Amino acid sequence: MQVINEKLKVWATDLDQNTMQQARRTSRLPVVEGHVALMPDAHLGLGATVGSVVPTKGAVIPACVGVDIGCGMAAVRTDLVATELPDDLGPLLAKIAKVIPAGVGRGHDHRDWRTNRAATEWLTDNRPRTRLSDRQEKKTYTQLGTLGSGNHFAEVSLDEDDRVWMVLHSGSRGIGNELAQSHIAEAKAVAKRLEIGLEDPALAYLLEGSDEFDHYIADLHFAQSYARVNRETMMDAALKELFRFVGKGRERDRVNCHHNYTEQETHFGHEVWVTRKGAISARVGQLGIIPGSMGTDTYIVEGLGNPDSYMSSAHGAGRRMSRTQARKTLSAESLKHAMGDRTWLGDRAEKLVDEHPDAYKDITEVMSLSADLVTVKHRLQAVLNYKGT
Repeated sequence: MQVINEKLKVWATDLDQNTMQQARRTSRLPVVEGHVALMPDAHLGLGATVGSVVPTKGAVIPACVGVDIGCGMAAVRTDLVATELPDDLGPLLAKIAKVIPAGVGRGHDHRDWRTNRAATEWLTDNRPRTRLSDRQEKKTYTQLGTLGSGNHFAEVSLDEDDRVWMVLHSGSRGIGNELAQSHIAEAKAVAKRLEIGLEDPALAYLLEGSDEFDHYIADLHFAQSYARVNRETMMDAALKELFRFVGKGRERDRVNCHHNYTEQETHFGHEVWVTRKGAISARVGQLGIIPGSMGTDTYIVEGLGNPDSYMSSAHGAGRRMSRTQARKTLSAESLKHAMGDRTWLGDRAEKLVDEHPDAYKDITEVMSLSADLVTVKHRLQAVLNYKGT
């Protein structure tokens, strides 16, 4: 860990100048209480740095949470072992793709989660404060239990003992994005109205006690819960297909954690809002999930409760290249080579180049830099990978 100054502490070593400048701007905000902590996977983000932990007093910064509120990971250890999996996992990939629709959301309109009792009950009992349009109302149903695109994925993996795991990465889908965008815009309008001077308008914050703050927190809590339920719904569906495919199997342990969220916590004797954008909570003994990228491993970790990181850790490998840069620089053929003998959507390699492992930082280096933040409990190697395009 490197102390840049009293307002910024950094665990990352692979940082470009733009990322560091972005983090410095965030750390200079008057509502930041203490220092900003940059995790080992930190990189330039939209509005605020991905891989940052930002403590604020009496305010929250919507852009520091980001537009995929509640995005995170879920992982389940099963009682199955590698030798119980069939040699050909292609049919299982097709079955998972059928029960977990992926992509940006188009083509999901035919889905009706009112047939899913648990989902229906949750959506009936949990509503955002923002009044939803008919279109948004429908979206909350049709996208619940769907994966999304980009770096979201579902994997069947093996740990160091050849135990079979199911792993998922997803968030609050379209409705979370729309709620986040509206509140980021509102924060900018509030800053302009109150004549709050900002180095970057994207870092506009909402003051505790204001109606805008209460409105955001209510929608934030809805979106965070939606993201968690979304992962649980997909995990249940994927496990059902896995066990049916193998002919047996039971769940042993489950972990579900956010890495884009905010909540009130106490650090260094002060109650603050801790916003983790691309970071997980890593309290002493707390389990978390740190994925790499396509073709690399995922880590199940246990927190060490490092106070300087606000008891946080990295959330993944972190991008080294933008999506545009990756498409221009990397190839479908090299992606196929990187994926090795995994079962995946190889016929769509051209559309997945921006998720190439070379577009991300080295996950083993990220984990090495996280040695004072977490301990590794399991290292998972994927044998099946499913992504949206």
